[in-house]
Order: sequence, then structure tokens, then C-alpha cells
Amino acid sequence: MDAQSPGTPVVRVVDHQDLNTRILVALIVASSLLGCLLLSLVCFWICRYRNLKNSNEKTKQNIDISAKGVSLSPLKERFNSSRINSKKGSVAIIDYQLLEAATENFRDNNILGEGGRGRVYKARFDEKSLAAVKSLDGSGQDAEREFENELNWLVKIKHQNVISLMGYCINGEMRFLVYEMMHNGSLESQLHGPSHGSALTWPLRLKIAVNVARGLEYLHEHCNPPVVHRDLKSSNVLLDSNFNAKLSDFGLAVTAGTQNKNIKLSGTLGYVAPEYLLEGKLTDKSDVFSFGVVLLELLTGRKPVEKMSPSHCQSVVTWAMPQLTDRLKLPNIVDPVIRDTMDLKHLYQVAAVAVLCVQTEPSYRPLITDVLHSLIPLVPLEFGGSLKIS
Repeated sequence: MDAQSPGTPVVRVVDHQDLNTRILVALIVASSLLGCLLLSLVCFWICRYRNLKNSNEKTKQNIDISAKGVSLSPLKERFNSSRINSKKGSVAIIDYQLLEAATENFRDNNILGEGGRGRVYKARFDEKSLAAVKSLDGSGQDAEREFENELNWLVKIKHQNVISLMGYCINGEMRFLVYEMMHNGSLESQLHGPSHGSALTWPLRLKIAVNVARGLEYLHEHCNPPVVHRDLKSSNVLLDSNFNAKLSDFGLAVTAGTQNKNIKLSGTLGYVAPEYLLEGKLTDKSDVFSFGVVLLELLTGRKPVEKMSPSHCQSVVTWAMPQLTDRLKLPNIVDPVIRDTMDLKHLYQVAAVAVLCVQTEPSYRPLITDVLHSLIPLVPLEFGGSLKIS
């Protein structure tokens, strides 16, 4: 037996042919797995494409059927399953084709009203489901900001005197908000439209004032953080079939305490509080001033600003203020539709509330809670107040 030196290295012979075979097998297996994966992905996308195509064809068929006079399926079943969620609720995303069908391609006959940003249309989704669709025209940062602002607020705010948002739609540059239907339109159309307030009795007007005050009280006192509406006016007070009033149009609403430098001056002439108009100061008392103007509209039947001559306009506040505190003159400025139909003591109390609300100095104006508590005793029980009529 030959002896081997412990320091001599051992030399192993490697079979290169065997190594190449193993590498080749590994490459084949990896290629097969990759091919199977790609094939699975292709099959998945083909199936998805076919499903989407079938779904679109069904939607188109439903819309075609509705256009021929057959009622649409129930509203809740036709809403897209995608929803915007918040801590307090959610709102549906609605297909544009559904809005087209429900408004009969946005026919002029279905126009309920028109504002600075667009029109409001009546939408019929089936025999029982009616809604109001507000189209927001125009592009730009302001329009987009107001749309998103209103959408965000109405998802969060739920109150009996705030309009309910049912859903929204985005189609290109067009934005749509879908609200519950308010069958008696806006307070503005009732007071200043063809009927000139003939449907609004004195108790109904007080009921509307209390409803608006309740809505504002919720925004100012119960929302966390508090909310300033910033665009309260009669056209943004909507009335249902029983003349229950609800606040709408939250595109300009802001959180109370927001830095004034970050707020662009916005609002409607005649309703804007003087400190906000002149100095940019915005608080909940700014809403109280606007409420006072709406209360004067209910009381006098006059518009917030009236043209006296081609070069001169007069606000209802300026016109009414000297007469609101004169008990002899006060009955003469009341809307003729309701004149001599109310207790004079109640008239004096409402006038006193209006005077306080439209004070130039914000600190002299009452909180909306105090306004509400002053008006409730003047409203009959049947209209939501506490007045008992013998």
C-alpha cells in the first residue's frame, strides 16, 4: 500500500457533461413555469374583457329599453357598487348613462332651476324614485373645489333640515350631484316667482324660518368642528311637499375658525355680512346676518336687493330697518299676502329677531340657538313649534 503525504492536495475530476445537463433541465423547468404564468394572465384578462363587454351591453340595453318608455330598474339597484365612505355615511357613484336616461337626455322640460354654476334637472329613475340632478358646468379650480367641498360636507352632515345627497357622477369635465327631490322648489321661487308667496301662509313662513334656524344650529353647535355655511339665501332653502325647509348648496361652506387669509371672498349680494364683505372676517355670526335677510324676505315678500333706478339699488335691510322698530309703520311693510293674518304681538317679536340678526356689529347679533328659541314659541304645534292655538 502506497503511503500518501498528509500535505498533498486531493484532485477531483468534474464531469462537465453532467453539470450542463442539470443546468439545461433547470432552464427548461423555469421556462415552463414562466410560460404557464403568462398563459394564466392572458386567460384572466380575456375573461375580464368579456365580462366587462357583456356588462356594458346589458347597461346599454337597459338604457335603450328605458328610452322606449319602459321604467328603469329601481334606483338603488342601478347605482355603481363603488362608494365614497366617511365616518358618518357613504354616497353612491352613479353612471352617467343612468343620469341621461333618468333626465331624458337632460331635456329642457326637466329643468327645475338654474344657478351660477349650472342647472338642476328632475330625474325619474322609476315610477317611485324621483331625484334632483345638479349639473356643475365649467372647468377650473373654483368649480372643482366647490364640487369636492359640497360632496365632502354632505357625506358627513346628516340632519332633517339639511338636504340629503343620494350620489354623484363625474363625466369628463362635467360634475353632477344627485339630491332628494324637493317638490316645492326653493324659497326664492315661492316668494319671488309667479305665485308671489301665495302658498306661504304666516304659520308656514314661521315654520320655514324655524327649520332654517334648526339647520344652522346643527352646523354651528353640533358639528365637530363647527361649520359656517357662507352662502345662506332663499334660493338655497329648499322646500319638500309639506314645506319642510332644508339647507342646500354647501360648495362654499368652511370650518369655523378657518384663517381668513385662506378664504376667498364669496357669497351673494344682499346676504353677505358687512364685516365679511369689507374686512374678510368670517364667523358663525355671518350666517346669522344672512338668516336675518331671509327672515326679512319671509316677512316683507321683498327681494334682498331691489333696483330703484338704473344706477341705484337698495337692500331690504336698509329699506326695512327704520320701520321694523316702529310699531305703527311695521304692519305696512308686511307682505300683502299675509298682512292682517297674524297676531300683532307675534309680528313685533319676529321683527325684533330680524333687527338683531342684521346688526352691523357682529357681537350684537344673537347666536342662532337664541334665535331658534325665540321663534319656536310663535309656531303652532302642528308646524313643529310650541304654540298652542285655542
